[in-house]
Amino acid sequence: MKMPLLKTFLLLLCLLPLNSEARDEKQDKAFEKKVIKVLRAQVLKEAAWALVQEPETVTAAVAERSAGGRHDFYSEGDYWWPDPENQDGPYLQRDGMTNPDNFVAHREAMIRFSRIVGALASAYKITGDATYAKHAFRHLSAWFVDPETLMNPSLNFAQAIKGRVTGRGIGIIDTIHLMEVAQGVLVMENAPGVDQVIVDAIRNWFREYTIWLTTHPYGHEEMNWKNNHATCWAMQVASFARLTGDRQLLSFCRSRYKDILLPNQMATDGSFPLELARTKTYGYSLFNLDAMTMLVYLLSDSSYNLWEYTTPDGKSIQKGIAFLYPYVAQKSKWPFARDVMYWEHWPVAQPFLLFGAKELNHKAMFKTWKNLEHAPREAEIIRNLPIRNPLIWL
Repeated sequence: MKMPLLKTFLLLLCLLPLNSEARDEKQDKAFEKKVIKVLRAQVLKEAAWALVQEPETVTAAVAERSAGGRHDFYSEGDYWWPDPENQDGPYLQRDGMTNPDNFVAHREAMIRFSRIVGALASAYKITGDATYAKHAFRHLSAWFVDPETLMNPSLNFAQAIKGRVTGRGIGIIDTIHLMEVAQGVLVMENAPGVDQVIVDAIRNWFREYTIWLTTHPYGHEEMNWKNNHATCWAMQVASFARLTGDRQLLSFCRSRYKDILLPNQMATDGSFPLELARTKTYGYSLFNLDAMTMLVYLLSDSSYNLWEYTTPDGKSIQKGIAFLYPYVAQKSKWPFARDVMYWEHWPVAQPFLLFGAKELNHKAMFKTWKNLEHAPREAEIIRNLPIRNPLIWL
């Protein structure tokens, strides 16, 4: 069967080689203005909400099943359920099916925190009003500085499973929502009235957390996972290393992308076979492409252009975007099984669309991003969409 003409055109457009000349500042500013035009009203509305929110950290909710202390983040494995034949026994797995009775208060608090800081940083970037930054640093101080309310810079008790484990390496994926927090600090750290002692303390928290991520057995386990978890480990580490100025760690993440993640996770057609093997083929494919695109975006600069990097057998981030973009533009054409949950909620304004459009100069992709939902309210979609404030990354 011949591929429809429009789909062929879009696919070929995605695969066009990048202009070898560096994008100049004028082009970047023009693109940023386009994004501001799309998001301005939403950003200011969200920031108005954020300005009246009080800080709430992990210390606000007690996790009775946690083996940790008051300052330790705790969550439970999403797809684990009570044994119907032994309610007090170890939980059993049901892949793709989220248990609504799991403890999620800490995860919700972190997502709320990310939402607040992302909104305030975006509004500060648009307006230059230091009021937004000052309020953001109240929340930042509560999470990372205040000894009464701070979160410990480790994740020893994330995605626990009743009767089986008190924590797991794959729980590290829960802190993808700290990425926009870290980026928000970079955007607002020099705002008038911001205490640089607090900024330094926040940087030190992230420095300690990256040490834990790169030395603890859970960190090694997550780094070496085979699917989106490994991508998200590298994405987080790269984001936090940018805040702490750790060039050695950034270099490690570049090597990880080129030597491990891209060659081992992507097929030669641009798909992610390990994500397609799950019960949420569409959602997980979107999630991994978003994460890999953000990793490339974070690690590319004038010296390293990972947008142009291609493995010897032809795998590249461009090919990954080319594979999935047509199914975002026309979801009904998805040739694989529908997701067992949340199928109707995808896609939204996926980050790979915007950053791919920017780097590939792809106008149709930008239009697709512009027309999709920018403020999803479904909790599961938000949980799998760590980049919800793209302005702070531009």
